[in-house]
Amino acid sequence: MTVERIEQTFARLSNEGRAALVAYLCVGDPSVDDSKACALAAVDAGADILEIGVPFSDPTADGPVIAAAAFRAIQNGGSLLAALDVARAVRARCDAPIVLFTYYNPVMAFGETKLPAAARDAGVDAFLVVDLPPEEGEELRRAARDAGIGFIPLLAPTSDRAREDAAFATASGFIYYVSMTGVTGAVGVSIDEASRRANALRERARLPVVVGFGIDSKEKAEAARRHGVSGVVVGTAIVKAIAAGQSRDARLAGVRKLVAELRAGLAGR
Repeated sequence: MTVERIEQTFARLSNEGRAALVAYLCVGDPSVDDSKACALAAVDAGADILEIGVPFSDPTADGPVIAAAAFRAIQNGGSLLAALDVARAVRARCDAPIVLFTYYNPVMAFGETKLPAAARDAGVDAFLVVDLPPEEGEELRRAARDAGIGFIPLLAPTSDRAREDAAFATASGFIYYVSMTGVTGAVGVSIDEASRRANALRERARLPVVVGFGIDSKEKAEAARRHGVSGVVVGTAIVKAIAAGQSRDARLAGVRKLVAELRAGLAGR
């Protein structure tokens, strides 16, 4: 089904008057098996879409929390291959859309023309390649289209109209709007302004636009919901919840609690 799974999820949520909750985790932190369990726990608690993060040694878009998680993950077997393994395990258990979140270097090492088919076979529905501008990666984009894999761009407050239009031209699934300049986990985000900007992009892109970076609480999720955004992405807060657990049961409980609170915020409860 691939990218159609994402499209159907947003259509269903829109009909229900709900925003999507997109949950990110870093594969391999603290272990690949824990990542599988935490991903399933997030879906069970109310996450609508999973971002399966490939750890990378130079995660330039990520703040200190996720950068530290990536370092730990690499030591514990985290990799692109491990991320596909996690996706495969999740797909065997549930139908939630899966986005493979990565940097371009691991893609190149794997083979950009080979990855889309391998990802599709593992149950992945779309790619989000953090450091790949819309003008680059034509071979990867072509192979992704052939495999039915969506391509999700990142846009930021600093993106000009030309860059936005270039991103829209190759986008499918949804648009990820970075709520501020900076890195993941940043504080001081204006949810009101980010939501207004995301909704304006949605009108032009004719695709759902989700807001990420800095959303880490029920209150911020609720603020985004009030502004009618398509969805929110939560990453750093989930990575923190996983890192805080001293056992697998504690990690799963932490993920479930946080995701349930965020889901309640998006539902206005």
